[in-house]
Amino acid sequence: MRGVNNEILTVDEMTAGIREALLREPMLSNFSVRGELLGFKLHTSGHAYFTLLGENTRVACVLFRSYASSVLVWPKDGDEVLVRGRIDVYGARGSYQIYATTLLPLGAGAKARAKAALRLRLEKEGLFDARLKRPLPRFPERVAVVTSPTGAALQDIIKLHSLRFPCAELIVVPSLMQGVEAAGDIVRAFERLRGIEGLSCAILARGGGNRDDLDIFDDEFVTRAVRLCPVPVITGLGHQIDSTLADMAADAYAPTPSGAAERLFPDGRALGAALSSARQSMFSRISARLSGCGDNLTGVEERLDRAIEKNCLAPASDFLSSVEGLLDKNIGARLKDASASLLSLAQRLEGLSPLSLLSKGYSICEDRRGKIIRSAASLAAGDCVKIIFGDGSADASVSGVSLGGQRGEVE
Repeated sequence: MRGVNNEILTVDEMTAGIREALLREPMLSNFSVRGELLGFKLHTSGHAYFTLLGENTRVACVLFRSYASSVLVWPKDGDEVLVRGRIDVYGARGSYQIYATTLLPLGAGAKARAKAALRLRLEKEGLFDARLKRPLPRFPERVAVVTSPTGAALQDIIKLHSLRFPCAELIVVPSLMQGVEAAGDIVRAFERLRGIEGLSCAILARGGGNRDDLDIFDDEFVTRAVRLCPVPVITGLGHQIDSTLADMAADAYAPTPSGAAERLFPDGRALGAALSSARQSMFSRISARLSGCGDNLTGVEERLDRAIEKNCLAPASDFLSSVEGLLDKNIGARLKDASASLLSLAQRLEGLSPLSLLSKGYSICEDRRGKIIRSAASLAAGDCVKIIFGDGSADASVSGVSLGGQRGEVE
């Protein structure tokens, strides 16, 4: 403040000095305060005005329209609420007030109304549809745990993991699990989880506490983050009676972090015992089958030896010899008949051969192109011809042609 000692200030200077002093205090620039709601009024502009009561004091509050849209169900006068925001001076009235960014119900009635309204809206969107539930992996390989790195929930999960299925890789995604900032931190943790390759499943876990500590898991953004997770999610939030909206959106849930780990991780010792039993059973069956096959082969060998000793194969040998003789006889007869038929056909073919006619004194006459001359009318005096006999051929020239039985001359 510029004024000191007896310096006289204007009202504006005094108000500006008070505002400057408030702005220099870090605690008052971003804080949370709880109290009883009084005089709540939602203006037509979309801004909300109300007073927050303590036991002996009160403070005016304003929630501008840009932040008012995040309030699902407006609280009523008398409800206990949590307000987050900053302190500033409203110069027009010369008073300080809270400029709120968040308004959350704390009373049981207000919280129940807000949760019921949100649950109904999300149900209409299908976020809790049973058909969206994905089965947990039977043998998870990489598991992300969204929880506080210093909480008891993580230690419980690590213990169950090491006892039941230590071959699975456990990846801790740290997040706040209580407080005003917890909901946003959980949403950011699920966003980081998307970058983990080869992830099989995720656990959202928190240790025990009172029911108010679990209000963050009824947050709309946390609920949507659970449902939109790319891998199946199981919750273990440390409560036995009431379920949160995050539980309803998850693919599976358990009442405690240990219960979630026990449901997700198979019992490695039981699996080992089952495998050992299966291996022993397989070896026993294979040994029994091999032993049975050996006994069968021994029996066949003994029967074959007895058959040979009793000369049981002799009749079969005699039968084969008899069949062989009949086969040779039948083949010989068939070949003889075929040979006679072939000879007859050859004789008939020879009788039809032109060479056979030539041997009887006939001849064949061809022109210069080797074409057989079948008619005297096709010849003229001076044509050259070739006459083929049975023992050779002769070239000749036609000196004249006579038709109708008359003689012609050939030189």
